[in-house]
Amino acid sequence: MSESAPGVEAWKEHTTAFDRVRSVAASASGPKTAAEIADDAAVAENTARDHLDRLVEMNVLLRGERDGTTTYAPDLLHARAGPVRELLDEHDHDGLVQLKAELQERVAEWRGEYEADSPAVLRERAADADIVLDSATLTQHHHRGR
Repeated sequence: MSESAPGVEAWKEHTTAFDRVRSVAASASGPKTAAEIADDAAVAENTARDHLDRLVEMNVLLRGERDGTTTYAPDLLHARAGPVRELLDEHDHDGLVQLKAELQERVAEWRGEYEADSPAVLRERAADADIVLDSATLTQHHHRGR
């Protein structure tokens, strides 16, 4: 990230270097080197490396290697554990059982409403509906233009 990019100075002013490194590294779509993360987080490479090592110790990131260079990637288990932890903090055992029952009821309603037995089928139907909608929209615009 270029130091002159819009918003970088404001980002630096309103966040700590650690928060910027954590944000960049945790949102990475794949392994990145300390230099890549440092550039994106607008910090020095040594600063990034120190924070990245701390994030590895906290089990937020995983350390790997690419062509002899250390890389860092989000720990997907950590990312998925956050919502589970929130549910456990917000609900006792009975509350979790009640929430499960409510969700199962909603899923049953959606199955009937959308006639889909799985999320994959629902995604396929939604994609098909988008194509039909786009075709209908294009046809409407075409006829209006005449």
